[in-house]
Amino acid sequence: MRIAVFGSTGITGQLLVKQALEAGYEVVAFARNPAKLAIKSERLTIVQGSLTDIEAIEQTVCGAEAVISLLGPTGNVKGTPLSTGTKQILSAMKKHGVRRIIAVSTASAGDPNDRFDFKFQLLVTLIKLGMRGAYKEIVTMADAIRTSELDWTLVRVPFLTNKPGTGKVRVGYYGHGIIRARLSRADLARFMLEQLQDPTYIQKAPAISN
Repeated sequence: MRIAVFGSTGITGQLLVKQALEAGYEVVAFARNPAKLAIKSERLTIVQGSLTDIEAIEQTVCGAEAVISLLGPTGNVKGTPLSTGTKQILSAMKKHGVRRIIAVSTASAGDPNDRFDFKFQLLVTLIKLGMRGAYKEIVTMADAIRTSELDWTLVRVPFLTNKPGTGKVRVGYYGHGIIRARLSRADLARFMLEQLQDPTYIQKAPAISN
């Protein structure tokens, strides 16, 4: 299977690309700075571009059977670079007949299956008040994906850590006593790759944690 990966040069992105190659996938990685992706493989193609480069986005998506997006704010954001880029990715997918997208998100993107959870609601409120730009981008990206009519999965995550993967994750929705406050990036990468072969969470937004 050929997959297109956006957000490939971040810590989680590099873990995911490495795991995907080890699993035998052909990977097309979109990168603003390819030098940051220090992985070599005959099954890895790197497309250089920014999220405003529609031609590079289409080059990345064309021929893929699925898209994995690890795009997300790492701090506060000015403008709408991530949500605009996400909409360009979705448009390219429709143009080239790619239906499957698995994207990372957070508790800021609520779901009808969620119940009130004080710790996560407090976190969302703090982000909404202190990093308004980042909050808006997270919500807008999630809304664009949900309304895309594609076979989407939003993987909502808590605080990410660099601890080794456990090979197991808790999966559910906020407020049900399942989801905890931290998740290994390696486990996130593994879970997202598993969704390529698992239809369980198509058009759903599960929360996951260790």
